[in-house]
Amino acid sequence: MTRFASAQNIAHDIRSGKRSAASTMQAVLNTITQHDSAIHSVTHLFAQQAMQQAHAVDAMVARKEPLPPLAGVPFGVKDLFDIQGHVTTAGSIVLRNTPPAAQDAALVARLRTAGAIPVATLNMDEFAYGFATDNAHYGITRNPHDTQRMAGGSSGGSAAAVAAGFLPFTLGTDTNGSIRVPASLCGVWGLKPTLGRLPRAGAYPFSASLDVVGHFTGTLDDLRNIFYIMADTPAEPEPQDLRVACLGGWFAQNLSPALAAAISRVCAHLGLTGTTELPQTPTARAASFVITASEGGTLHLPRLRAAAEEYDPATRDRLLAGAMLPASTYVQAQRFRRWFREQMHAVFEQADVLIAPSVMCEAPLLDDPTIMVGGKPTSARANLGLYTQPLSLPGLPVLCLPLSNTGTLPLGLQLVAAPGREAALFSLARKLEQAGLAGRYPLNTQQAA
Repeated sequence: MTRFASAQNIAHDIRSGKRSAASTMQAVLNTITQHDSAIHSVTHLFAQQAMQQAHAVDAMVARKEPLPPLAGVPFGVKDLFDIQGHVTTAGSIVLRNTPPAAQDAALVARLRTAGAIPVATLNMDEFAYGFATDNAHYGITRNPHDTQRMAGGSSGGSAAAVAAGFLPFTLGTDTNGSIRVPASLCGVWGLKPTLGRLPRAGAYPFSASLDVVGHFTGTLDDLRNIFYIMADTPAEPEPQDLRVACLGGWFAQNLSPALAAAISRVCAHLGLTGTTELPQTPTARAASFVITASEGGTLHLPRLRAAAEEYDPATRDRLLAGAMLPASTYVQAQRFRRWFREQMHAVFEQADVLIAPSVMCEAPLLDDPTIMVGGKPTSARANLGLYTQPLSLPGLPVLCLPLSNTGTLPLGLQLVAAPGREAALFSLARKLEQAGLAGRYPLNTQQAA
């Protein structure tokens, strides 16, 4: 199997007998072993189990049994999804002595039923609290396009593994942008589905009222097909006559020249001349901050009291600050959230899909982790979610696509729809891909090696 093969092509080749599941799996394991030391996307390999499952698929082929749609396709999971028999660490040593998972996370179980084979757990910010995948316990995940740059987070290992061509798809989670930020910086497709559309059972929580499980892929077809497999529903028809609006105001500030030019090309192709502004977007971002901090801090407070010294100091301080937020502040944030959700529903009476930047620039350097906000260098780790956090608040589905770019590093665009309208996102993404405005960002394999 060549690197960067899609899940669709892998499944087809195994089903047709062009290659065996075992040889495919061995190639994946070899690639990760040889090349991941430069990127550090993987935290644990299930090599023996994965090979056993691949041989079982080959046995089904030999018996001419019907194969499920993803038979033999390898995938990885952010290290907060339960894998039966494996300790789920959520990127922290705090959980290292907890019992192994008694069963797979719900999404992992559905993917196994579809024939896919889990190969690895993938690096993340500790307890999913961050945008950098800079983990004090398990190391930094580097961007495959330039290993001196950030991969983003908190699902950075998941995005990087797809961008590097190690795996055709991976699972991640998104609370405030943890799928969309690394998808943008690594140049891959990412989907944050509607809040609650995919089951979260067996995924270690961060913020109970904001957490969403989703995935990364190298192709739009894989993004769509795997979503419906995980949703356990038939694929929905993709609407063709879409009303599209470009978000301005907050979402038009602080853009790098390359990103502004790329979004202008998209708007020109779609015939968009004006912009739509969301009300009180800065407050929406602040409310998302408050809800995340409060729910995360409350969840971790018992463990913080017992073993605070085992936490990454940066994570520990933010969780403690969240735990100390007054209840009235949290309630106020949730009240604003309800109001903001109503305002978003009103916007969708006029448009089917909104477009907005994912991150304001290309991936920041690891030794200078800053981005320009308001004309001044600011912390990337704190501000990479500038455009994702407000859109997390109402629980909307958001697709992050890799923009075509004349530069050397990826840029990302968010497509946003009303709850349950993922099909509209796939439809617009397909139109942009067909127009040459979106698609997997090419990787310099010499750099990745």
